[in-house]
Amino acid sequence: MTGIGKVAVPGQNDLQRHQHIAFAEHEYIIYIYKYYNTDMKGTYLGEFEEIVLLAVGILRDNAYGVSIRQEIEDQTQRNVNIGAVHTALHRLEEKGYLSSQFGEAEEVRGGKRKRLFSLTNGGIKALRDAQAIRKQMWSQLPKIILQQS
Repeated sequence: MTGIGKVAVPGQNDLQRHQHIAFAEHEYIIYIYKYYNTDMKGTYLGEFEEIVLLAVGILRDNAYGVSIRQEIEDQTQRNVNIGAVHTALHRLEEKGYLSSQFGEAEEVRGGKRKRLFSLTNGGIKALRDAQAIRKQMWSQLPKIILQQS
């Protein structure tokens, strides 16, 4: 990796020097990831991610995988794969747009607990930003285009 050189520390053997370099490279990569990941928050939200966030907001205290899937299917009239919902939920949680906690164990679920999701302030901001962008772009669309079928 460019920009990271060998650091000679008195008393270190080759293995220790290699570990130090690997650690420095690892820290540099984490820094770059965190910088760009933070920088990208709020600047882009995919359509499905936006729909998942909206469903979580609508469901509030009852937002878990299956209920989110059902809400999306009801609202969009589209079939939704539960795996896609879970993937989006985890990605949105990693981005800081959602938080989750486990609910109480339920007999009906064989003692399993639901993982309940809720919007964070970052998730609410991401939804507002997405709505503002859409509103701005819709307002600029020539009316003649909207009148065509």
